[in-house]
Amino acid sequence: MKYLIGIDLGTQSTKAGLVSEDGIVVRESSVATNLIYPEKDAVEQDPEEMLDSVVESIKNVMEGSGANPADVEGICIDGQMAGIMGVGRDGFAVMPYDSWLDTRCGSARHAFLKYGEERVIEITGGPVTFTAGPKIMWWKENHPDTYAKIYKFVQPASYCSMRLCGLSGDEAYYDHTYLHFSGFADTRNKKWSEELIEGIGADALKFPPIKSPYDRVGGLTEEMALACGLLAGTPVVAGCGDTAATSFGAGVTRPGIMFDVAGTASILACAVDRFVPDTVNKTMIFAPSVAEGLYTPMAYINGGGMCLNWFRDEVLNKEMSFKELDTLAESVRPGSENLYFVPHFSGRAYPNDPLVRGAYIGLQQVHGRGHLYRSIMESIAYEYAIYKDIIDELIPDQEYEYVLGIAGGSGSKVFAQIKADVLGTPYRSGIMADTALLGCAGIAGYGVGLFGDAAEIVLKVGSYCEQAAPDDEKHIDYAARKDVFAGLYGALHDTYERMLNL
Repeated sequence: MKYLIGIDLGTQSTKAGLVSEDGIVVRESSVATNLIYPEKDAVEQDPEEMLDSVVESIKNVMEGSGANPADVEGICIDGQMAGIMGVGRDGFAVMPYDSWLDTRCGSARHAFLKYGEERVIEITGGPVTFTAGPKIMWWKENHPDTYAKIYKFVQPASYCSMRLCGLSGDEAYYDHTYLHFSGFADTRNKKWSEELIEGIGADALKFPPIKSPYDRVGGLTEEMALACGLLAGTPVVAGCGDTAATSFGAGVTRPGIMFDVAGTASILACAVDRFVPDTVNKTMIFAPSVAEGLYTPMAYINGGGMCLNWFRDEVLNKEMSFKELDTLAESVRPGSENLYFVPHFSGRAYPNDPLVRGAYIGLQQVHGRGHLYRSIMESIAYEYAIYKDIIDELIPDQEYEYVLGIAGGSGSKVFAQIKADVLGTPYRSGIMADTALLGCAGIAGYGVGLFGDAAEIVLKVGSYCEQAAPDDEKHIDYAARKDVFAGLYGALHDTYERMLNL
């Protein structure tokens, strides 16, 4: 039996899976990682801790499985997508990972807006928000000494792959599934945009070559192989973004599928075969898929899933489990007795508005824990409905049979029912809670020649169970509530702006 190793370099943990050639995840390991909050609105991670978590997770799956290292054919890492980090000429990090949760770069957005937001969206496929482009300009403006040390900008998954293989800064790379977040890429043509780099004032020499997720980038060094419990020279492919791996691993390999990545971020996306940048609403991001010629337009709530953790951990002091909270939420009528929650603790990402922050609106004495918790779920679903309306405007001839739930949050039955009722579309949850590892296995297997098609392993196990069908009456009621929810943003923007001036 041949094996592949997939690694999901997440926000709060790193997961590794040893996957057999027939698509069975025979062993998994998860290693916690830390978010660092050095100042207001700042969120960082230590690149060396991220690398250590990758090595440790690989070692754990190898030791726990008893598999022969000689039978491991390849490795693929996926990772967080909208942040940025830089390496020196030696290939080592010269700055912390500036997380996708970090919003310090808000001021640096102005360089892109001044150049022309519609033009930036037209070229990159992504709105101007808290992503890699503004982050790069923020480091240039605020930390010029660090910026000067950066030889190439990379993503953390690329960085870990580079270090596993002992690559130098000259061998750094950027894979094409991250381009929509880069701020400086011609995403349609999968190349860097000379127009944007020159027009906005970045340094073209700091952008590395663009690769396909399947491209081999090297093999494990002897030192890294020993630390991982593998053989030196074990092939490593370029890898991809975490959402790209998750959707691909779930079987999103053709147009007409809508999917929900219910993780740390709350992401609604779909699969289409055309590039239609959202220059009007400035909300949907046209992301290149792992699958050639496919795009996955998406938008997300920056830390939407973290709002549920916040309520359980900070408000309830971990007195209740998520299962118990689901039971409470299920007993509450749709609409949570006219209670609304705003899930944007760090500002609204899409469409971008840093002056919208988290809030409960409409609190009454009748509201208990179940109302408070259910309203968080409903707010995420309302935001999804706003995204879906925009998708339907951009691609009016595309129909969607169902919404495919991916990641841990998709397992909640009450949350699935809320999403089905708000969106008016059946909601299915995958049998596998974490499909990123399977997606990475498919990419690695294709990259090393084990499979003739990267989707081969994915489609072997890509079966789903229908979890929730929409209720027509509830959908009509929720549609009106969604409009109320959308109308809250203008008032919140104005209120928070006044608060900042106090």
